Amino acid sequence: MLTTVLCFTSSKKQITIFIIGDSTAAEKLHPETNMERGWGMMLQGFFDDAVRVDNHAVNGRSSKSFLDEGRWQKLVDRIKPGDYVFIQFGHNDEKPAANRHTDPGTTFDANLVRYVEETRAKGGIPVLFNSVVRRNFYNKVDTSVDDESLRSVSYSDEVVNSDTLVDTHGAYKDAPRHVAERMGVVFIDANQITHDMEQGLGVVGSRKLHMWYKPGEIAGMPEGRKDNTHYNIYGARVVAGLMADAVAKQIKPLRKYVVHYDYVVSKQGRGNYMDLQAAINAVPEKGKTRIYVVDGDWVLSKCDLQKKRIKLICYPDATVDFR
Repeated sequence: MLTTVLCFTSSKKQITIFIIGDSTAAEKLHPETNMERGWGMMLQGFFDDAVRVDNHAVNGRSSKSFLDEGRWQKLVDRIKPGDYVFIQFGHNDEKPAANRHTDPGTTFDANLVRYVEETRAKGGIPVLFNSVVRRNFYNKVDTSVDDESLRSVSYSDEVVNSDTLVDTHGAYKDAPRHVAERMGVVFIDANQITHDMEQGLGVVGSRKLHMWYKPGEIAGMPEGRKDNTHYNIYGARVVAGLMADAVAKQIKPLRKYVVHYDYVVSKQGRGNYMDLQAAINAVPEKGKTRIYVVDGDWVLSKCDLQKKRIKLICYPDATVDFR
């Protein structure tokens, strides 16, 4: 069987996509034991070597706290002409705590405007996203629940009183659209995209996207977990793929760089495999499989690839040697 290896070097000028936002997009610590992922963490796996995704989204942040903590200033200093900034807030702007809360139509909009204006001032291209949906099939929305606290909620039976996904964001999901229209910015309706996905999967099927685990199902979670906000590895990859497709549809200059690979390997947890050998072992003997290696230094035996048709594509941060 034929194996093709394509490895790219870092000498090529890359377009940078910066991401700012909250936990639904964020990088996660200890990915070798932590199954939680943000969609922004997975986005590099849907772009070829012409694009570098630089994800600055952080758990628990709102459009206000991201500014107040100085995170935005550190990023804006790095923006170069032609870079993109993907902006997604809302989940934590809804919270009552003074260090995070903003109001749609006033302070929330003002923060989004600031991100747009300061990105443009550096020659960058802002893109506004609204919040992804929470997996909520219950008609009474409890706005007091802090999404960050869901990581300590043990598995239990679910209370459902609706077959239809119930919105939890209200005007916060509309504000980014209004700002985008007013300022002539590309708007990605992440809320509608993820609504359609979760609704299509239904009450039970949509659980597989999130941190829903029964006791003992996952090492390190003896009591399981019931979390309708945060994504697991599978869910984050699905959402990242949908976001990449929306970008390809709405941002023509980025369209040619969007690619869907069969498997993505990353030691940093930015793919569906953290080990290249495990990905190769999972490849079926029939058909051709494309494996995108995002990062890491790997050594393979040629016999590992026998009987399989594999095309390995290496991002500049990855190397593959054969012994």
